[in-house]
This record gives sequence, C-alpha cells and structure tokens, in this order.
Amino acid sequence: MKKLKSVGSAILNALSGSLVPLIPVLIGAAMFKTLLAVFGPDVLGWIHADSDLYILLSFVADAGFYFLPIYAGYTSATYFKVSGLLGMFLGAILIHPTFAALDQSLVVFGLTVPSLAYSGTILPILLSCWIMSYVYKGVERVIPKVLQDVFVPFLTILVMLPITLCLVAPLGTWLGQFICDFVLSLGSLGGIGTILSMALIGAFWQYIVMSGMHWIFITTIITILATGEVDALIFPACTASSFSIGGMCLGAFLALRGTEDKAKAMSCVIAQMIGGVTEPGLYGVGFQYKKPLAGMMAGGFCGALYAGITGVVCTNLVPVASFLVFLSFTGASAMNLVNEIIAAAIAFVVAAVVTFVLMKSGQKKCETLIK
Repeated sequence: MKKLKSVGSAILNALSGSLVPLIPVLIGAAMFKTLLAVFGPDVLGWIHADSDLYILLSFVADAGFYFLPIYAGYTSATYFKVSGLLGMFLGAILIHPTFAALDQSLVVFGLTVPSLAYSGTILPILLSCWIMSYVYKGVERVIPKVLQDVFVPFLTILVMLPITLCLVAPLGTWLGQFICDFVLSLGSLGGIGTILSMALIGAFWQYIVMSGMHWIFITTIITILATGEVDALIFPACTASSFSIGGMCLGAFLALRGTEDKAKAMSCVIAQMIGGVTEPGLYGVGFQYKKPLAGMMAGGFCGALYAGITGVVCTNLVPVASFLVFLSFTGASAMNLVNEIIAAAIAFVVAAVVTFVLMKSGQKKCETLIK
C-alpha cells in the first residue's frame, strides 16, 4: 500500500512540476481568446471574423495550445533533470507539419508509426520525457566525456524515436482521449447525472487540490479545450469551489472576535478574491477552526449545483481563483458568463452563512459550558 501511495505521489508531483510552469502561457493564450470572444462577432462585434486583426489574434491564441507539446517538452524534461531543449526537440518532432499531415501510418525497419495528431496534447510528451530521462542517463554513462556533447543528444533522440512514436506517444494519446471522453460523457449525461457530478466536484474540489489530483483534471481541461470542445463539468464546478473559500473566510471574519484573528480572516478573503490564492484561507481558516470546512463544502456544492442546473460551460482556460477566472466563461453566450458569476456568488454567500452559523453556535456552546 505504501508503495502504491509513493508511486501515486510521484505521478502527481511530476504533473505538478511539469504543468505549473505552463500557467503563464495558458493565461496569455486564454486572454487572447477572451479578447476574440468579447470583441469578436459573437458578442460585441467590434472585430469582424474576416478582418486581419481577427486572424492575427486567432493564430496567436491558438499558438498557446497548438504548441503545447513543445512547451511541455521543456518543462517536463527540466523536471526530470534532462536538457529542456531536448524535450522541446522531442515535442517539435511530434507536431512537425510533415508528420502531422500524414494520412497513413509509417513503417520503418518493420516498426509501425501510427499517424496521430499530437498538437495540443500533454500526456504523450510527459511520458516521453520521463522515459527519456533514463535513456539520457544511460547513454551518458557509456559515452566517453570527450564525445558526450555530440553523441549523447543524438543517441538519446535516436533511441527515443521508436519508443516515442511507436509506443509512448500513441499510448499517451489514447489514455488522454479516454480520460477526456470519460469527463465529456459525465458532462453530457444531462439531467441529474451532470448536475450531481458538478455539485460533488464543487463540494470536494479543495480536498482534490490538497491531494494533488487536481492536476489530472486540469490536464484533461487543457486537452478538451485544445481540441475545440468546451468543459461542461470540471471548471465551472471548481470555480464555484474557489469562491466558497472566500465566503468561508468572510463568515469566519464575522464570527471571530479577536482583532488579530479577524484581520487574518479578512486578508484570506482578499487573497482569494483579488490575488486568486486559496491556500491561506483553506489552511489558515478552514483547518485551523475546522467548522468553516463544512461551510466551504456547502458553498461549493450549492454554487456548482446552480452551474450544473443552468448548463454553464468553460470555453477557455484562465487558471486563476480570483475574479479574473470569469474570463474563462466568455465566448459561449452572455447568460453563460452571468450564470457562472451567480454560481460563484451563491457559493460565496452560502459558505459565509453556514460558516458564520456554525462558528457562532460553537461559541455559544462554549459560553454555556463556562457558565
């Protein structure tokens, strides 16, 4: 059991270490997509679909997702302590125009190279860089130092070509597609299935974050959005959960008596609403006083429940927990954005009320015992 836990922890750490450095690129690309969504023909109509500006903003926004294998190649190779440029090289091979344009598999020296599209994918390059870290170190051990600068990169990539193109990348693509299809199937269940799934994610999202499992969900969201689909399940729910942290801290602020404690709780509200940081509230308020955690879960559940009932979808990813997260819900319809704002408000208010009531009732019990 301990061995399984350590393996699971290593996988989650690898996902975190490889994906966190990508956040600036994802935010940048998402902001360009937001500009198109708001000022494009679907909302304000200030930028026409056939204009040069629209074309420019479109391919700039798409570049953030299309070239993900290259970006992730650098970050994951760096995490696994291999040359980041070799990781980029391997990622570039996966999305080279000639390879991407193939309409049939290649057969080289009896090995079949499946013709698959890797643009916008993450798992294939992550798995490849993990294996490459062992190949690189193995090659480095057998090549004399005087020849390493030339032959270690060359032989590493030479060995990785059949491993990546014939086995690892296709496996990563199929695995990623399976996860995406599973999430999309939950999101498309309709009725009580989708609504309940979202509500449960909203209630337990912060615990998922604590375990590190959220990176699997975020990887799935990125892959879904990179293929032109929308996320109708995860991000609307976890956004509501993020605002339940702010509400929980506000409820604690209203219930607490000590000036120092109240100041800390209010700083956690500001940290979530403006700074997009939920950890201070989760650990500094939730786990310190315990009862606020019930308020957080109630808020996340109710907010995500409303998002599920109204069919909110995430159209592009702005991976922050502040008010800027609402940019992720532009581009579908005006009501899509409005409903997610309402969902977040519900999560905030419910969490604040439940936290306040629970903490106040606890204080009254203590006063009664003292008397």
